[in-house]
Amino acid sequence: MSAKHVEQLPENGTQILIPLNKLKKSPKNARKTPHSDAAIEAYAASIAAKGILQNLVVEPEIDEEGAATGFYFVTIGEGRRLAQLLRVKRKEIKKTEPIRCIVDTANDPHEISLDENVTRENMHPADQFEAFKKLAEERGFGAEEIAARFGVTPHVVRQRLRLGAVSPKLMQVYREGDLALEQLMAFAITDDHARQEGVYERLSYNRDASTIRRLLTETHVAATDRRARFVGIEAYTEAGGSILRDLFTEDRGGYLEDVALLDLLVTAKLGREADAVRAAEGWKWTEAHLDFPHAHGMRRTYPHPVELSAEDKSALEAAQTAFDCLTEQHQTADELPDEVDARFGELEAEIERLEAKRQAYDPDDVARGGAFVILNHDGAVRIERGFIRPADEKPHSEADQAAEAAADPEGADTLAAEDESREVEGAADEEEDDRPLSDVLVRDLTAHRTLGLRLNLSEQPEVAIVAVTHALASQIFYFGADAHVVGIQPIKTDLAGHADGIEDTPTGKAWADRHANWARQIPRDVTSLWAFVAELDSDSRMALFAHCVALTVNAVKLPWERRPRALATADRLAEAVSLDMTGYWRPTVRSYLGRVTKARILEAVCEGVSGEAAERMADMKKVDMAEAAEQLLAATDWLPAVLRTAKPQEQSDAPTAGRDDAYSEAAE
Repeated sequence: MSAKHVEQLPENGTQILIPLNKLKKSPKNARKTPHSDAAIEAYAASIAAKGILQNLVVEPEIDEEGAATGFYFVTIGEGRRLAQLLRVKRKEIKKTEPIRCIVDTANDPHEISLDENVTRENMHPADQFEAFKKLAEERGFGAEEIAARFGVTPHVVRQRLRLGAVSPKLMQVYREGDLALEQLMAFAITDDHARQEGVYERLSYNRDASTIRRLLTETHVAATDRRARFVGIEAYTEAGGSILRDLFTEDRGGYLEDVALLDLLVTAKLGREADAVRAAEGWKWTEAHLDFPHAHGMRRTYPHPVELSAEDKSALEAAQTAFDCLTEQHQTADELPDEVDARFGELEAEIERLEAKRQAYDPDDVARGGAFVILNHDGAVRIERGFIRPADEKPHSEADQAAEAAADPEGADTLAAEDESREVEGAADEEEDDRPLSDVLVRDLTAHRTLGLRLNLSEQPEVAIVAVTHALASQIFYFGADAHVVGIQPIKTDLAGHADGIEDTPTGKAWADRHANWARQIPRDVTSLWAFVAELDSDSRMALFAHCVALTVNAVKLPWERRPRALATADRLAEAVSLDMTGYWRPTVRSYLGRVTKARILEAVCEGVSGEAAERMADMKKVDMAEAAEQLLAATDWLPAVLRTAKPQEQSDAPTAGRDDAYSEAAE
């Protein structure tokens, strides 16, 4: 009986068709870790498109009596067996689907299973990328078709097609091992071979993928750029603009390639915004600018408080009452219904509109002045109003001329070419007693008066504060007024030229609001400024004085400047005012973390959070590392060293070496 069963077994090396439901997983299979779902999906897709390209190797199942059971163990090809079972589950084939197999009863099943998985070499990724590209070009397969035939996602196919389109020269460099896959992926951001090769030639020792991407996109504009956000990606593409996408990283919308078109769209839209402001508010002119034109050379006016009309007062009270009632009704709600949230928005907008009416520009200033319409750093429109061009300034009226004559009665009709000899002649001639004093004499007398003013002022500190405050305010809040008598000039440094977006930070807006608040209080006529400053109470006067002085502070460190003593003084000033920059600045990807090296990012996390947290991030890519660091540091008070203020005890413990040298140099 035993011999009979042996004769029924297929001979070694025989190719036979075995029903799928007669195949089993071999207990001698060397692969103990199961195939992944993705691998089974890929097998199933490949088999559905092309059939089983490689026969399964099987061993007959023998029962305890040595008889063939009719089942077969799959020694090689378990993944293909599982793929076919998946297709049965999907009702693509029947469970009795015949599977082409090779019977192997001569070799040890475990050894040949191990051999199948060990003695093999995957094709080089470059070959795979180019093969996918060939399928697309020669057979016309799209990403979805290729994905279906190989059991991968269309996105993976698009990535491989993009890699296959990299310059053949760079692909060969990759094959030879002189480029890593991550670097090749960076080159694939564009399909311009000349540009790829040009960037490769420019690379020095720093071949980081982020550097390659930056060089390849340096002539493009990121979708996160303020211009792109202002115009909108949809409007840009509708106008014919193209977008470069990075399939291998989070590109946040890609890169806009047609910068000239983008700038044209920005200019046109800003111009429309400027026209709308002029039409709605009645300004004589409006100008659209990408950035605020700090060198405009114009005097600026500010709105002044005005009383609301009875109608607006009633409307404001009603809106505020409705807002308060709505707040009380939903103060315990975790989430507001859409209609309630929308109502809150309507009431807030109405309250803001009516509150804005409490401040108004003088109609004459509106008729003569204008506004700048600027693109903010977040892509929103910013409007700066109240600028008067020199040509639109009012000419001096007769009243102004009379006031000037009253202020300078001796010099109202002074001759332009007066000299000392004519003065002597005039003094000898009694018939010319009414003749005005000579320039030389006036200069002599006013010099003595100035000396008297200095002596008296030096003994009256309170009046000195008035005089200095008046001098600063007259130059800060009035353009070309030349009304100050104290020779102190404020030197103002435009910080917007040193830190992009600083005007849009909460601190920048707080300063602008404070300056505008003083501007609204300052009298419109500079001749009234002295009385205004003198009549302020002591606290208000000192507050105005501090505001004007603060506007002149310059602690910006420039690479070409050498002023260590001034920067040291800035440190002392920071200590004196107890400066804590954690209230004004936070470490974000934009403000710091995205602009420093990975080592600096890890140093920040180590100092602000912990060394363990930094170690966990060490293997991240820079973009991911910066974003993760921003989240970790958000709850801390970490600051880079350049923003830290030394504590008094730290300063007192500092070495004093070098002071003698400084004093000696100053003495020289």
